[in-house]
This record gives sequence, structure tokens and C-alpha cells, in this order.
Amino acid sequence: MQPPLVTAEIGPAQIEVTVADIVTLAVDAIVNAANASLLGGGGVDGAIHRAAGRELLDECRALGGCATGGARITRGYGLPARHVIHAVGPVWSGGESGEPDLLASCYRTALDLAAEHGLQSIAFPAISTGVYRFPAGLAGRIAVGTVVSEISADPRGIERVVFCCFSNESADHHINALAELGLV
Repeated sequence: MQPPLVTAEIGPAQIEVTVADIVTLAVDAIVNAANASLLGGGGVDGAIHRAAGRELLDECRALGGCATGGARITRGYGLPARHVIHAVGPVWSGGESGEPDLLASCYRTALDLAAEHGLQSIAFPAISTGVYRFPAGLAGRIAVGTVVSEISADPRGIERVVFCCFSNESADHHINALAELGLV
């Protein structure tokens, strides 16, 4: 993996922005931008299911889905990450249907699950910015703002958060959000 483009310190935690394939990251948990069924799909969701193997799909079937804004945790199976946290982001429909709050909830719930399971490192993709059409700049501000706020208030044992972006443009949105908060 390439070195992070940017690193910031939030109390005892380190926040990184990088451009990489999330399925290659050796962290305690990677977050999957999942659909409500949790049974795989396109984009990062499909890539994670393919890389983890059939056992991931079998475990996800037993979970019975997940509501938008929520998250569920599974083992990582064939991934370098020990766990996958499946977060269901909102489909963008103009911003008047609670999409920003639902997206923030994905990040908070994923951090809560990581803390509940004693995980110290977590990597997030840019949830909802692909086929769910959430505006990438706004999504980056919500992602960074939510994570920084949560970690600042209570690190919960989380020592490393990686925003694993699929492109330099996506990374720039996260870096700009960190800059707006005066962290880089």
C-alpha cells in the first residue's frame, strides 16, 4: 500500500487519507459500503465479497439485512482485515430525505461496532458516493466531521482510522474536510 497522502492526530488516534484498494488493507476492520440486503452488489461491496470469499456471503445471509444508516459486523474471512463492518448508506435524493444524517449514522455506528469488538484500526470507503450518488464533497465533509467528532469525544480504543479513497479526487474531498477542521 502507498503511504497515506495525509495524516492527522486526533488525541490518541491517527487519521489517514489514502488512495488504495480497501480489500488490501491489513486493519482490524474494513467498512463495506453495503446495500440493505448485505448480500453483495457492485463497486466496493462486490469487491469485498469477492475478496473475502463465500463464507462472508453465508454469514451476511444469517444477519437478515440492515436498515439505512445502520451497520453490522462479520468476520473478514479471506481478507487481510479481521472483520468487515457493513454500513448501509443512503441513496441521494436531493438531500431533503435525511440523507446527511443517515450517512453520519453509518460512520457513528461503524465506530461503535469497532469499539464494542475491541478493534483498534478501521478503514472507511467513501460511503454512498458511487451508485448511490451522494455528492462526494458533502460526503467527505460528513465522513471526516463525524469521525473526528466521535473520536475527539471518546476514542473508545480506536487508534487508527483510514479514509481509503478510490481516486485522488475522492481523497481531495477528505483532505479538504480535514483542512476545514484545521487538522492539516
